[in-house]
Amino acid sequence: MGPALTDALVPPAAVAPDVNGLAAVVAAAAARFVPGGQLSPDADFFDAGGTSVGAVELVAALEDELGMEIDLDEVFADARPRSLARRWLTTAGATAALSSPGGPATSTAASTATWTQTQTPPPPPADQQVSAPPDTRVPVPVTNTTVAAPATPVTARTTDGDTPYATARPEDLDQILADLALADRLPWTGSPEPVAPRRILLTGATGFLGSHLLLDLLRHSDAHVHCLVRAADEEAATARLGEALKSHRLPWSAEIRRRVTVLPGDIRRPRLGLSDEVWNRLAHELDSVVGVAAAVDFLRGYQSLRQSNVIGALTLAELAATGPPKPLHHISSIAVFNEVGITSMGEDDPLAHVDRLVAGYDQTKWAAEVALRRARDHGLIVTAMRPGGIGGHTRTGAHNPQDLSSGLIAAFGRFRTVPAFHRLNAAPVDWVSRVAAAVICEPDAWGFDYNLTGVPNTLDDVVRDMAFGGMHVRVQDWDEWRTDVLARLEADPVPELDFLTRVLRSPTALKLCEATLKGPAATGERTAALVEALALSPAARYDAQAQLTTFERLAQDGLARIPHKDDQPYLWFSETTEGAVGPAGAATDTPCSMALTLSIASMYQLVKERRVDVSGELVCAAVHPAPLVVERGDVWVRPEEGIPQRHGMRHQLLRYRLTLVDTDGDRWWLEGHKYARARRDVWRQTRALSVEIGREGEPACLAGELVVPADSYVRDQIDGIKVDPRLTGREKRAAKLTWLAWFGMEMGRGLLGPFARATADLLDLRRTPTPSERHR
Repeated sequence: MGPALTDALVPPAAVAPDVNGLAAVVAAAAARFVPGGQLSPDADFFDAGGTSVGAVELVAALEDELGMEIDLDEVFADARPRSLARRWLTTAGATAALSSPGGPATSTAASTATWTQTQTPPPPPADQQVSAPPDTRVPVPVTNTTVAAPATPVTARTTDGDTPYATARPEDLDQILADLALADRLPWTGSPEPVAPRRILLTGATGFLGSHLLLDLLRHSDAHVHCLVRAADEEAATARLGEALKSHRLPWSAEIRRRVTVLPGDIRRPRLGLSDEVWNRLAHELDSVVGVAAAVDFLRGYQSLRQSNVIGALTLAELAATGPPKPLHHISSIAVFNEVGITSMGEDDPLAHVDRLVAGYDQTKWAAEVALRRARDHGLIVTAMRPGGIGGHTRTGAHNPQDLSSGLIAAFGRFRTVPAFHRLNAAPVDWVSRVAAAVICEPDAWGFDYNLTGVPNTLDDVVRDMAFGGMHVRVQDWDEWRTDVLARLEADPVPELDFLTRVLRSPTALKLCEATLKGPAATGERTAALVEALALSPAARYDAQAQLTTFERLAQDGLARIPHKDDQPYLWFSETTEGAVGPAGAATDTPCSMALTLSIASMYQLVKERRVDVSGELVCAAVHPAPLVVERGDVWVRPEEGIPQRHGMRHQLLRYRLTLVDTDGDRWWLEGHKYARARRDVWRQTRALSVEIGREGEPACLAGELVVPADSYVRDQIDGIKVDPRLTGREKRAAKLTWLAWFGMEMGRGLLGPFARATADLLDLRRTPTPSERHR
């Protein structure tokens, strides 16, 4: 952060020697769980590379090795070793005071200080420690007789019958107020020139939204983009950006590298970790600053996230206000409304009460947006864009595995249960990114607030979409659903869903989930007007069709499970065929019949594969005296898009491929086709199946034709359709109608093809007739 802001920072308060000693012990223990193996007492555990899993191991190590019982939420709330030491000492002092009425409250702390002085190892050399960014936190005076506020939210503030609500920690509120005051130290500036940007600074380009936004800025503008990437040097930063783009199925070509300048830096550092020369050059060359970078962790507290999410945003504001005026486009979040019980989330509606935001992520996004509103009073043009849940790409399927919405959807599909919620404010990343790029490149759109949340999904929408995909889900109460999912994840762990497990176990994160799932629909009239004015794709509900490719990627990555033929069928019906077969090329004189059950595991199976599963048996004395059982069977509807065979005379309607096993254990195969021809016997064409049968690995030895009896077709395949009994009556009717409409449309297209070709022949609509056409 530049001098204008550094001078306004409050220096850290002096601490007692016993806190210093214990902090060094905690830092030494925590160092084992961060890359490099060294950690300063004032460095944040997570900023130094620690993970949520490492935090769990740290809590266990502190208890086992040092006898310090620290709640995991306290680590997430403020992960500096000095803060952990301070909180444990003050809590220990309070415990002693409560256990010894009338005794001095300092007895336990004093003994702890003596223990600390005799047990503390010497700290590592300064050049080997992971140092913390300059500490800008509001000091919290600590004495051994002061009882620290609990790390978890408390329920308080009831007034005249109001419902109690969870409140933020007092020390976090103090810090938020101090951080907001930093905006008053920003330079005064004027209005930027209202032209499309040509030189843009983009932070967060290695993230999910940031990487897509980078590509959209390059596609839809002539701008050159400077990407700030956290890395040791330019080579490492370039490699990291390229890997990030590839991981999200985005190109990393020579043309992209030509229009991108990679800057190694760190949003958490003063002046973004850039040298004075680079900072000053950017301040005078850039004409737009875009802030996407953020630490997204629903478990960490405000103190742990503020350096990235609040101080980083103010540093970008300082850069935008330094030199020629530049607009600042800030990616905020709909989380600024995450107050349980809030009634509306419009673009110009009041934000949540900050003291009712208990998750550190929500608090930091709120503080950053409010601080940048103050920056507007200094003349800075600030645009705030608030995505909700960011879903996967509708074409590539790229998704963010750590996104809460993706985790919830994966759990819905894997366990077939959903919690009762009001709405899910989520939109696909390609739509969010495209609209954000349009705002950045359109001067008339600058300086306003936008909700990039798309069209929200209701509970009925989600249940209907999943039922359409063959995933019947059961709606549960929130507490029941959480308990059930945790039990399933503990019994059968899914590594890719570890983060969801930790979220569901955290009291603080649960409040965030509750606010997210029970909040009202976010509205975006200004966003809709901009989208219409710029002729962009309008917002659409993130429905089953939009999620199709993403759900496939989720399944590939182990986050979800697509219905399989071994699951309970979604829909099924019987098909009986009768006819005769004979040696290939000879008369068909041996009776043959099949009794089959055709089923689908989900509508996804039809949309994606146009395939139906088959089971049943074949009775044919020419093959074996006893019936043969279908070991595996598939029917493809209009295979190869119904491409005609034999010079256009026959169009494929259905293709059967069965693997059969006789009572002796020998395997046979059966290949069958239903064809459409330009003839009047259309009704028979839909029922007649030309078959070939042979031993496994050998050519066909039998051939013939089997036909579905006319009197059984409607009875079995229309009136006899069965649907998953777990569905409601309404859902069963919808499933039947959907299947009949889809199958009827496909068969209609198949039957129409030969007649269309025949009509073209008669009218001479094609230049070069084929031999078969001359014959006709």
